[in-house]
Amino acid sequence: MKKVYATNQAPEAIGPYSQAVEVDNTVYISGQIPLIPDTMEIVGDTIEEQTHQVMKNVGAILEETGLTFDNVVKMTILLDNMADFGTVNEIYASYLNEPYPTRAAYEVSQLPKNVKVEIEGIAKRF
Repeated sequence: MKKVYATNQAPEAIGPYSQAVEVDNTVYISGQIPLIPDTMEIVGDTIEEQTHQVMKNVGAILEETGLTFDNVVKMTILLDNMADFGTVNEIYASYLNEPYPTRAAYEVSQLPKNVKVEIEGIAKRF
């Protein structure tokens, strides 16, 4: 059985996707970009501001599912510039506790709305 989650504490989907879907106690969180949920505007223009907003958006979706960052088992970070990886990594880590989830990070040629960072995740009910 598939359960779909949506919260107004994170940006509404801007395409044909759900914020999160749960199947067999595993929650798949769609890629989040640095949109402010209330206005759907991009927050700031620095990688720091954008990364914090993305992590807040992921956190809001986790909260809606009844989970926390401690339930995350895998995250994928997409960057428009790998030179920002160190900064993103530091901010990303500040939202997590050990043991950390697995992770992949990629530089891509362009992200939606020309943002600097997008993060998606997979979380598990234990």
